[in-house]
Amino acid sequence: MTTGADKMKEACAQAAALGPEHESLARFEGKWRAEVKLWMDPTADPQVSHGLMTNTMVLGGRFLQQDYRDDSGMFEGRGFWGYNHIDRRFEGFWIDSMATFFQIEHGRLDESKNIYVMEGSMTNPGTGQPMKKRSVIKLTGPDEHSLELYFAPQGGPEAKAMEIRYKRV
Repeated sequence: MTTGADKMKEACAQAAALGPEHESLARFEGKWRAEVKLWMDPTADPQVSHGLMTNTMVLGGRFLQQDYRDDSGMFEGRGFWGYNHIDRRFEGFWIDSMATFFQIEHGRLDESKNIYVMEGSMTNPGTGQPMKKRSVIKLTGPDEHSLELYFAPQGGPEAKAMEIRYKRV
């Protein structure tokens, strides 16, 4: 006879199992040179900086840990990215030295195009109002990928805020 405890044990084992989604994240493991374009004003030219992203698969291959530092040493960030078997979606969060909040996203992978689309929401630091966040991560080859970040203020149109091009070191 199967008990409630047996069912819970089985469910936990399934939730902890590695799958092809985790393998897809492992493609990002390694060191990557980054060129970052940041638009504080979508009508102005972007600020451009460079840095190094070091990605490591951790906790038995379940999560991709991201560590970023720009070349000036003035900016650093950390993130984690994984696949949640229970909710059947990718999940991630990012924290950095320019904020005191977590940026949390959930999304999916379009395998035919090697594009991850992650969406979330956060408080707009300038207005205190909610805003939507969308990240598009494109794997263009084994040694190159990009991230485009878009924000949409409450009641306003979406605008590109950041573009990062990564090349494997």
